[in-house]
Amino acid sequence: MLLGGTISTPPASLRTAEGLNLDQLNSVFVAVGFPRRDTAKIEVALEHTDALLWVEYEKTQRPVAFARATGDGVFNAIIWDVVVDPSFQSCGLGKAVMERLIEDLQAKGICNIALYSEPRVLGFYRPLGFVSDPDGIRGMVFIRKQRNKK
Repeated sequence: MLLGGTISTPPASLRTAEGLNLDQLNSVFVAVGFPRRDTAKIEVALEHTDALLWVEYEKTQRPVAFARATGDGVFNAIIWDVVVDPSFQSCGLGKAVMERLIEDLQAKGICNIALYSEPRVLGFYRPLGFVSDPDGIRGMVFIRKQRNKK
């Protein structure tokens, strides 16, 4: 389920995937330090996304905040790509996007919500209820080994 709604400060609207300009979204990704992505791959990722929310600045009609979640639709979800354009940070957009996304996931009965985060922004997620796994579970990632070229 994709989300919709309106927020008031700055003049901006919470939006669903419809109307999202992927080149403009990519610019927000780059502005926060993410690598530029192939827009065709972004489109495929969004097609496989269970919940998505973005904020459009009404004056420019450009995305200024974005987050999405994938999962099994029943037990587990992972939140990805939480970004707020640097010129719109510290005004509550990131918190608003996260709260709405979490509400949507919980309304579906999903109780295990995880996310990946850079250490420098962990403090943003803690007041929203995110903690290091209390059971001490550590995440791992698969790294493909480079083959030696001959």
